Amino acid sequence: MELHSIRILDFDDSVARQEKLLAQYRPQVVDLRDIGSDARLWVSRKIKEEISRRIPVPVKGQITFLGSGDFHHVSNILIEKFDEPLCVIDFDFHPDWDILAPFLTCGSWAHRTLNNANVKKFIVAGVGSDDLSPFWLPTGDLAALKDDRLEIYPYSHGPTRLFLKRIPDNISIEVRRSFLSSTIQWNELKGKNLTEFFLHVIRRLPVKNVYISVDKDCLTREYALTNWEEGRLSLDDLLHMLKLIKENLDIVGADITGDYSRPSVKGVARSFISKINHPAGVKAEELDDSAVTALNEETNLKLLKLLM
Repeated sequence: MELHSIRILDFDDSVARQEKLLAQYRPQVVDLRDIGSDARLWVSRKIKEEISRRIPVPVKGQITFLGSGDFHHVSNILIEKFDEPLCVIDFDFHPDWDILAPFLTCGSWAHRTLNNANVKKFIVAGVGSDDLSPFWLPTGDLAALKDDRLEIYPYSHGPTRLFLKRIPDNISIEVRRSFLSSTIQWNELKGKNLTEFFLHVIRRLPVKNVYISVDKDCLTREYALTNWEEGRLSLDDLLHMLKLIKENLDIVGADITGDYSRPSVKGVARSFISKINHPAGVKAEELDDSAVTALNEETNLKLLKLLM
């Protein structure tokens, strides 16, 4: 099912300055720049309620731009506005399933979204970060793997071995258990026939209603310059998987994040977390803002051409 309307939640001006996109699609722009520095990376309960209040109820089949991936947690706020049973498919360099964060954050929104009873399954595809390493994996929502409610398909990742931790059986992974440890063999996208593989994944969904979230940090820097690491997916592979979703499922809504804005935050704590959480050597920091915007806009236009 095609999407038919567009809006920009403008926290940071990263999408609102994309003149070709604005001229071609004339999206609704919701100005949230006054709370952008309070919403970057995480939101307090008060700011979450403020964002929810100021965002119009989504029209079915609407695409929402969120700006920088620092605002990816707003996906949770959007999905909570849907009542019908649905599945979520997230294309992302990170699994965003942190269980330790005390607030809704860009690294915990998937975990918190799984708390919604109407979300029947959550699929993450394209992961390439260290979040699946032995050090970070225990902070993830491993319990959600039970009964296949959560499925994770990294672009590529070697086996992960954990000691003294039981990993639930899950259709997206292979678990080898020994006396003191469990080893996860990840089901990689790399090298697969994507048509055959991804069709098998989406045809097993318990309901046809699907919400799509695209964080462009899953893409290589040829296609996206973000506030985060460089991903591994090509744009062609991402577009191909989105096309399969469009042809086989009913898309109730979608969001796109992973544009770039120079971090502007409020408070000592948020400033400190921003400095230690953002990876070093982000390519976009080295380039002129207009060049970064042009590249990200080109990818946004290709995503819209496919989805609309």
